[in-house]
Amino acid sequence: MSLFTGKILMITGGTGSFGNAVLNRFLQTDIGEIRIFSRDEKKQDDMRHEYLAKMPEAADKIKFYIGDVRNLASVKNAMHGVDYIFHAAALKQVPSCEFFPIEAVKTNVLGTENVLTAAIEEGVESVICLSTDKAAYPVNAMGTSKAMMEKVIVAKSRTTKKTKICCTRYGNVMCSRGSVIPLWIDQIRNGNPITLTEPTMTRFIMSLEEAVDLVLFAFEHGEPGDILVQKAPACTIQTQAEAVCELFGGKKEDIKVIGIRHGEKMYETLLTNEECAHAIDLGNFYRVPCDKRGLNYDKFFTQGNTERAKLSEFNSNNTRLLTVEETKAKIASLTYIQEELAK
Repeated sequence: MSLFTGKILMITGGTGSFGNAVLNRFLQTDIGEIRIFSRDEKKQDDMRHEYLAKMPEAADKIKFYIGDVRNLASVKNAMHGVDYIFHAAALKQVPSCEFFPIEAVKTNVLGTENVLTAAIEEGVESVICLSTDKAAYPVNAMGTSKAMMEKVIVAKSRTTKKTKICCTRYGNVMCSRGSVIPLWIDQIRNGNPITLTEPTMTRFIMSLEEAVDLVLFAFEHGEPGDILVQKAPACTIQTQAEAVCELFGGKKEDIKVIGIRHGEKMYETLLTNEECAHAIDLGNFYRVPCDKRGLNYDKFFTQGNTERAKLSEFNSNNTRLLTVEETKAKIASLTYIQEELAK
């Protein structure tokens, strides 16, 4: 962790699943300080007590800051002396953003603008922002707000040479807060049927550890304005539900199909066809560089790409689809699942 030796890392929305995963990865390294920035004092207090109990020798490296990314002043107050930022604060639930789209704009778009403005003014070295596959060809308010967030990130990256600003885009993170697997486990334990929307629907799946790996890859290898994507596998919702049933003793024949909800797609996209035209294959990841032609609009009429990459849209239908056994193994490897099985 030499890049983080003695450094101050700030995580916006740090009390969420991603923030906890970063703490578990970093806290016992030689990092100098980790700042948890969020608006929920209860979650911060819970986190404070949790890490005092399980990592008492390192817990004093965590510093908690109450604030809201919607408020530029509160973001600036927490950012003095910060070297790096992982920007995870967001409204992420599709239904709530559908009902309150302006709230999604305030947090996901304007909040990101505030974080990046403060980071540039405070001389932060690097900011990695977390986006979602729902930002590619968005059909709902959450995805649309995240798509605009990405545009803000790319535009801001062009305005500064001292702060590197990159974006990561990934699919469903298994067992993150508000995700479906914990719901299914509760349904099985309560003797209720598992409910799923549409059996043939596909979704990218990744662990919280893989989400952190992607952010660290962007941190080390990303260029300003990049969008970085992991080559994640996918599975159908039916496959995922059957895997959870096998792990927790649920009855597959009791799986109940409730139908697609408003704002949902049959499959998700990590790279659009247009992005694939200039995406760069980095092995386990794709890099989408930003357009750096500047504000001379004439170039947009006189310069184009005569050759495009052979890659086409990268989505959860054309990536590798996992079997029930493969999905079960991936789910069973998660710490959350191991703890639940131990109960």
